[in-house]
Amino acid sequence: MRTIRVWFTKTGEASYISLLDLQRVMQRALKRSGLPVWYTLGFNPHIYMTFAAPLSLGQESLCETVDFKTEEDGYDWDAAAPVLSACLPKGIDVVRIAPAALDANDIAGAAYAVRYAPRDAAAARAAWEAYNAAPSAEVVKEGKHGKTKTIELKTHLPTARLLVEDGGLTALLRLPAGNTLNVNPVLVLGWLEDASGLPVTAGRILRTDIYTKTGEKFS
Repeated sequence: MRTIRVWFTKTGEASYISLLDLQRVMQRALKRSGLPVWYTLGFNPHIYMTFAAPLSLGQESLCETVDFKTEEDGYDWDAAAPVLSACLPKGIDVVRIAPAALDANDIAGAAYAVRYAPRDAAAARAAWEAYNAAPSAEVVKEGKHGKTKTIELKTHLPTARLLVEDGGLTALLRLPAGNTLNVNPVLVLGWLEDASGLPVTAGRILRTDIYTKTGEKFS
């Protein structure tokens, strides 16, 4: 039995597909694709899948993954990527399929690009420069069962790199994204809104990479 990892993008309208619905989408796509996927045993066989570090609703990504198991050896997984892609809705495109190299528990961080349209670029730049200059940026994170925790954002994101592109602005962030500590970029955007009045909704969040505890790209 081998674990196979599917790398896929989730952009545009597909960013509003919830994790539960995404599980259904992938189940159906894998069945339609005819790939040699292992099914659980019993009265209700189904594909056992694992999504690593799933995104919040509305956030886009270039580096989503889902794992499934197979008993097939020597299968041409490179050729399988376009086959599975053809079974998925618009905005979800398979980039690569290959045997999993690392465990999902190795994930510790993620890189994001927060993009602003030209109409919001000036306000966004002023807000981010204020963040970069601030000595402290505390936010309250809500957890399970109504529990809250205060997080010092500057500990995890001392500064954000700013890029001006085609009249718009992009802020590049790298934040914790592991099982023990996960800092959603929305928390940073919420601080910007409170401190500078820049609406959270002005920035489009795109996850660009996932990293392990040692700083290498998750594979």
